[in-house]
Amino acid sequence: MNFKVILPEFIDKKYNILDYGAKSSYNFNNKNSIQKAIDECSKNGGGTVIIPNGFYQTGPITLKSNVNLHLESNAYLNFIKSKEEYPLIFTEYEGIKKIRAISPINANGASNIAITGSGVIDGNGDLWRGIKKFKLTSKEWERCLKKSDYIYKTKETEIWCPTKTYYDGLLKGEPDYSLDNALEIASLNWDMYRPVLVSLIKCDKVLIEGVTLQNSPAWNVHPLYCTNLTVKNATIKNKFSAQNGDGIDIESCQNVEIANTEFSVGDDGICLKSGKNKEARKTKIPTKNVWVHDCKVFDAHGGIVIGSEMSRGINNVLVENCIFSGTDIGVRFKSALGRGGVVEDITIKNIQMTRIIGEAIIFTMGYVLVNIEDANEGKVTTDMEDVPEFKNITLDNIICTESNIALKVEGLKELPIHDITLKNSHIKANTDMKLSLCKNIRLENTTITVANISKYFDKEVFSA
Repeated sequence: MNFKVILPEFIDKKYNILDYGAKSSYNFNNKNSIQKAIDECSKNGGGTVIIPNGFYQTGPITLKSNVNLHLESNAYLNFIKSKEEYPLIFTEYEGIKKIRAISPINANGASNIAITGSGVIDGNGDLWRGIKKFKLTSKEWERCLKKSDYIYKTKETEIWCPTKTYYDGLLKGEPDYSLDNALEIASLNWDMYRPVLVSLIKCDKVLIEGVTLQNSPAWNVHPLYCTNLTVKNATIKNKFSAQNGDGIDIESCQNVEIANTEFSVGDDGICLKSGKNKEARKTKIPTKNVWVHDCKVFDAHGGIVIGSEMSRGINNVLVENCIFSGTDIGVRFKSALGRGGVVEDITIKNIQMTRIIGEAIIFTMGYVLVNIEDANEGKVTTDMEDVPEFKNITLDNIICTESNIALKVEGLKELPIHDITLKNSHIKANTDMKLSLCKNIRLENTTITVANISKYFDKEVFSA
């Protein structure tokens, strides 16, 4: 890669949370003890805050500059859910102003920080999340009903709600954010505003290494406007039923490495974003200089996902030497009319995929917002700055043993998806390709096998 990711460095000084009053117990809140250790460590120039072996209940904690939060091998950090611990705040989510509960682990404007070790960080997300009925077995649905009988019905499905406040919040919706008392109104249904487990905003030189991050209320890890971010040798997981249970969402970050990390989650696995729509485009910070390698993704909506929030642009990305198994989609590019922004100069290579439920590879402009058929029939009008663009993307040595569609590309009439190359690849699928409103789609030395009949491609397959 043509960029360098700078790692944090810490002085050799240790702060054990037991020295600050922490207790390994299922009924003791260690928030004050852990925060006191972090604050003193940062104030004294930094070092390592030790979470020793044991079970530690805690409320939200804030990382400070020059602090490495280190979990020993048998340390379990479990985040309590309570209204008192989780005040609502205005923050940015998907590139726009949103109300959310404060995140269990959060940092804003910190430099030289880390979460390391081989212990477990648990967000207690199953106490926060609603669950769609079709994502559960009948026995799992029955277990949910024993905990709560609040069911929110939609046209699509029924949603089990963990609490009455959550259920009432879905009924009422979010308040008008322009109101002076918007937070006060929202606080009546506080647990509907599920936080991400780890929120890192405008941080520099960040390391997440070795730990297991699991059971997040919403996304697992959300770095926003960060630089020099490294995630390696970690495990990030959620139940398959976890709504919005993404693994990691890199948003408007620069100089990023994600390596040797395993994901098994309820939504997108490794996701690159850069904000949503016109509001997000006011901030000119793309996601760029990203290297993802030697990772494994299981049971996610997508293995590597770019979008759908990509309004500030995404460029200079290399994804290589990864395994995607049992995901809904393998390689997933998604956006929609209204987003704007450009995704370009992306290379994805040496990817092994198996048991892919839908598309092995998809580029779609029909993700959300408007019906893509309506848009392409001229029923929706938009400014050209609202039209997203995918271009200059190379996929090399993609091996997929099972999928429904090998390659799907569906663009927009205003601006077709263009200059996509798939080469040196072998994909087995029920359907070979579905291509529309795209041009300069090239398949080079690529075989797609459908119904045990192999089709060899070494040419431009679609141009419009």
